[in-house]
Amino acid sequence: MTVATPLIPGLDEFVMRGDPKRVAELSRGIADLFVQGAAGFQTRHVELFDQLLTGIVPQTELAARADIAERIAAIANAPPTLIGQLAREDNISVAGPVLRRSPVLAEQALVEIARMRGQDHLLAMTERPKLSPDLTDVIVQRGGRDVIRRTAAHAGARFSTIGYSALVKRAAKDGVLTITVGQRNDLPDRLLKELLAGSVDVVRRRLFDMADPGRQAAVAKAMSDLSAKREQPDKQRDFTTAQRTILSLYRAGDLNEAALLGFAKSFRYSETVAALSAISGVPIAAVDRLMAGDRHDPVLIISKAIGLEWPTVRSLVLLRLGPARIPASADIEGIRTNYMRLSPSTAERVVSFWRARETA
Repeated sequence: MTVATPLIPGLDEFVMRGDPKRVAELSRGIADLFVQGAAGFQTRHVELFDQLLTGIVPQTELAARADIAERIAAIANAPPTLIGQLAREDNISVAGPVLRRSPVLAEQALVEIARMRGQDHLLAMTERPKLSPDLTDVIVQRGGRDVIRRTAAHAGARFSTIGYSALVKRAAKDGVLTITVGQRNDLPDRLLKELLAGSVDVVRRRLFDMADPGRQAAVAKAMSDLSAKREQPDKQRDFTTAQRTILSLYRAGDLNEAALLGFAKSFRYSETVAALSAISGVPIAAVDRLMAGDRHDPVLIISKAIGLEWPTVRSLVLLRLGPARIPASADIEGIRTNYMRLSPSTAERVVSFWRARETA
């Protein structure tokens, strides 16, 4: 430390009156000394460098400030006052490295900067390893599209209930954000349902396809709940005759996939629903809602849970569309791909939920 101490006398006058290039060289030189010895410095040493650098660096040209910020940003015992100064600079080339990486920057300072600075500063913060609920509250409130998407996709970000509610509202006008938020495992089920309620069907399907197997179950449950509210039939169908037919098949040992396929291919809706209900254990009213809905996903889920082969699933899809509608080959292939990708364990969890809900 004997090298740095003689720099203190007359330092202010030198900074104010000295040549800018020499001031920049001095600030870089002191920063070099700190970087080289930081691992072995005690608190009093760091405090001395903090006093020196906070008096010089703000008066230094932009390139030097940016260089110093880049070099000390990730150091665990970097001078705290200097770090705070750099983080609050308007120029993102100076503030950015510190906002992205500094472990010294206090949470309170981050929140304050997030409230005061622009989108570049917020975007830099989204690269930090962790984002607290207090910080994401501000980011969600003030961030633009790119900032919000990056924050929602951040595995280390945590959101308060208020923050998540605001995020869900923002997602109503952004399909990409909807898919990103919907894949978060910490999103409460209530808000997942609200998120899906505010999205279009193609976005919901995309979310289901992209979610990991564990998350697919929650997405499917939310979609099913929304369907149940929307798709209650005006008049409940009478399945009495169909159920008698299925019971006879069961007693004869002929209630199997082949029988189900025959009903579906013949467009015998009531018998198909009754057979699906008997084989899956899902109450017949619930199967009727799923079959009569405007999406194929619930049918794929129940089919996967009971292990149906694709030709049978295809016939169920065609039954839902009706004999007068011939789907495009590309649409059928897309449905087949989704069915093959669907995890049996995920489908079984969803079907178990449907059984429990209907029984309750």
